[in-house]
Amino acid sequence: QVQLVESGGGLVQPGESLRLSCLASGFAFPYFRMTWYRQSAGKEREDIASQSGTYSGGIARYADSVQGRFTISRDNEKQIVYLQMNSLKPEDTARYYCNAWAREIATNKELDYWGQGIQVTVSS
Repeated sequence: QVQLVESGGGLVQPGESLRLSCLASGFAFPYFRMTWYRQSAGKEREDIASQSGTYSGGIARYADSVQGRFTISRDNEKQIVYLQMNSLKPEDTARYYCNAWAREIATNKELDYWGQGIQVTVSS
């Protein structure tokens, strides 16, 4: 059974840091591109940080809105992807989601898994 379980969210003040974790199970984690999305009230879900599968180079990409402040990383042995968030701003307030994506080579079928999300609130 595929599961993605986010943790580490909460309420922080502007300028503080948080580290989100996403524990994965039920699929071949190292092969998947892992992405953190966020969605705030009244806005579309935003792709903010992604890291390609280990065998695709583990390349990280960031949205302009978080570049230089957020860092995505993964531990293939523990099957966890992290999002280190520094210098948090009120506009970072959102529900954050973990996503795993890959395409099966043999069938060309897309595999696309989502966590339930976790709330991050940045407020003084």
